Amino acid sequence: MISMRWIQSIFWGAVILGGAACAPPPTDPPAPPPTLGALVDLSHAYDGQTLFWPTAERFVLKSVADGVTPGGYYYAANWFSMEEHGGTHIDAPRHFADGGWTVDEIPLDRLSGNAAVVDVSAQVARDADYQVTAADLQAWEGQHGALQDGTLLLLRTGYSTRWPDAASYLGTSERGAAAVANLHFPGLHPDAARWLIENRRVDAVGIDTASIDFGQSTMFQSHRVLFAANVPAFENLTNLDRLPATGATLIALPMKIAGGSGGPLRAVGILPSAP
Repeated sequence: MISMRWIQSIFWGAVILGGAACAPPPTDPPAPPPTLGALVDLSHAYDGQTLFWPTAERFVLKSVADGVTPGGYYYAANWFSMEEHGGTHIDAPRHFADGGWTVDEIPLDRLSGNAAVVDVSAQVARDADYQVTAADLQAWEGQHGALQDGTLLLLRTGYSTRWPDAASYLGTSERGAAAVANLHFPGLHPDAARWLIENRRVDAVGIDTASIDFGQSTMFQSHRVLFAANVPAFENLTNLDRLPATGATLIALPMKIAGGSGGPLRAVGILPSAP
């Protein structure tokens, strides 16, 4: 598995070599780079079917140009608009925490690192309003060891298989403010969010549903607990079933919106390399 330490070593190695052209060659040959495992796309595409909160405007893509120019070459360009929080996206801490990081302020090392996948799909199959508990997290640790500092915690509910059917994924296909009361999907229990903040140091929490808080939440307590500690959230992830419980690396890079409370996210998992 590629590590962030290896990526950093490549960067600093380039800096050192660039400033030491006259230095004698090393006595030992450099170690070969590690073999990368397969890449897994954890993001849904943005299109006309992309799901947003019932009160949010949908994604719009308009063609600006598409054809052969007077100069004889082909040229295409588009215009798009969307709200920050829709599709596969990041919630920056500022979303629910006054003074929390905006999207552009989140350090890159908080958006990349070792991924831990907690699978609660069996519980969710019995209860659409299931909330991941501290006991679920502790049971995972009983099998895989304590969550390491800097872990990117991913909660797999299995809901991404329902995308983009709004009625199945969100619990309702209705739009507008009245539809919010009809949202039904799983999330992270506020007590579990508190347990994480008080007992572990995770860099981010992701989930394959529309929100870190479950659909029936009205106070968004899990958001508030995490974001008060500057722990961002990744929402509407997909393909978490293709990642192992441990051993994968996650790189989750959002659009760098200055002052943004969230934004589109391209999340990629790197599987452990074959031995």
